[in-house]
Amino acid sequence: MAFTLPPLPYAYDALEPALDKLTMEIHHDKHHQTYVDNLNKAVEAAGVAGQSFEELFAKMSTLPTAVRNNAGGVWNHTFFWEGLAPADQAGEPSAELAAAIDADLGGMDAFKEAFNAAGLGRFGSGWAWLIVQDGKLKIISTPNQDNSLMDFAEEKGAPIMVADVWEHAYYLKYQNRRADFLKAYWSIVNWNKANALFEAAKG
Repeated sequence: MAFTLPPLPYAYDALEPALDKLTMEIHHDKHHQTYVDNLNKAVEAAGVAGQSFEELFAKMSTLPTAVRNNAGGVWNHTFFWEGLAPADQAGEPSAELAAAIDADLGGMDAFKEAFNAAGLGRFGSGWAWLIVQDGKLKIISTPNQDNSLMDFAEEKGAPIMVADVWEHAYYLKYQNRRADFLKAYWSIVNWNKANALFEAAKG
């Protein structure tokens, strides 16, 4: 089975004003689609067509760079879309997740500040993540299309939330103001999804 582009779980304009319709159209239909197309070519060339993301991630250090970049590009973007929601459907942290944020990250304000700092501090392109590592929440950043599920990851863990800090994720609306994008990000975080992922990771 070839990889395909999953549809967005909401309308292109559903995340406005935090993310505008045109950015969403280009980001999903052009950038994400290109990663899908290139991944199918890369796995075919590497002799690993038909394998799942889990199988690819488990041996990513042995695979060509084209597989690494495009597998990460497809998986990370799908995770990013699913982790966002229209502001009126975003929910709120569960009691369990909120307690873990307090215990592991010093509270919600400190968490947001540290998460945004991880995104701002990523030189060039990459991602800011909240993961569960050894039973505790941790904020990390990865370059390019890497993630914490790949076998070579310096920081391994189960992803809970992510912010895409590639310029194409925000440049049409925010230009070079990554900090403004990260500030707006919190209005469209899908806390319902984060709660479910946290529960699964702890379970």
